[in-house]
Amino acid sequence: MELFLITLTTVGIMLAYAIPGFVTVKTGIIKPQAISAFAVILMYVCQPCLTIYSLTRVEYSRDVFVRMMIFLALTFVLQAVVLGVYYLIFRKKQDNVAVRISNVAVAFGNVGFLGVPLLESIFPDNPEVLVYSTAFLIGMNLLGWTFASAIITRDKKYVSIKKAIFNPATVGLIIGLPLFFTGAKMPSQLDAMITLLGKMTTPLCMLIMGMRLAVNSPRSVFCRPMQYVVVVFKQVIFGLIALLLVWFLPLPTYFKETMFILACTPVASVVLNFAEMLGEGQETAANLVLLGTMSSIVTIPMMTLILTALH
Repeated sequence: MELFLITLTTVGIMLAYAIPGFVTVKTGIIKPQAISAFAVILMYVCQPCLTIYSLTRVEYSRDVFVRMMIFLALTFVLQAVVLGVYYLIFRKKQDNVAVRISNVAVAFGNVGFLGVPLLESIFPDNPEVLVYSTAFLIGMNLLGWTFASAIITRDKKYVSIKKAIFNPATVGLIIGLPLFFTGAKMPSQLDAMITLLGKMTTPLCMLIMGMRLAVNSPRSVFCRPMQYVVVVFKQVIFGLIALLLVWFLPLPTYFKETMFILACTPVASVVLNFAEMLGEGQETAANLVLLGTMSSIVTIPMMTLILTALH
């Protein structure tokens, strides 16, 4: 029950950040056209800083690195398989952009913006779990800039090594990984700046969610049954698959719990970022992200009850 209350409180506070975003757009203080600028800051500035922050919170050791690589491999395979299976099931409906966006949404979760503060709340004395969030993100970004982009646009040109390597997500890795491996410390002022920008991801992500909720039709968000199916699959079924994948492996319990918790995070805001960047399915992506994020105050705490029952 303690884990349930921790997650409920943490997710509730996160969602509260959306209120100022909603109010400022509804009152006209911020124009809808400006929302994309906030998303650019989130993706190109705050996300790399979050990656650096996560990689520099834990002391490098061979065991930590091995577990990080195992986590990366497992989560990459999990996401790739779900993307592929969903695509095969609905391959005859790929003309519908909503189906293509849903294909990406069922596999990609907010493992960074929401996942990191969740992990810090649940495992306050174990910074190693933050490295696992980074590993999850690496796999998601590799798939996002390649196969997921190809699914959304129906253009195979995105499936390339160049797209996988040269993208905004690699900036944080280029800086963070050498620091992780060497144990080198940044100057305190620079570290404080990176930490602040990294921790801005959650409130900024939620502010953007609030802004989008203010411009989206409530009917389009809450009255389309298929969107609930996608959200339930991502935030319930996907998490259960992840738990089943790792639970019987000879790995630390916190490793397994971290994978489960991150797999239960709501539809990733990056799904909307990709939709806007690629010019396909923006409305569906926004609806799924909004519905998934708001419903996560119910789904994440409820899913943690499974962990409590397993102890």
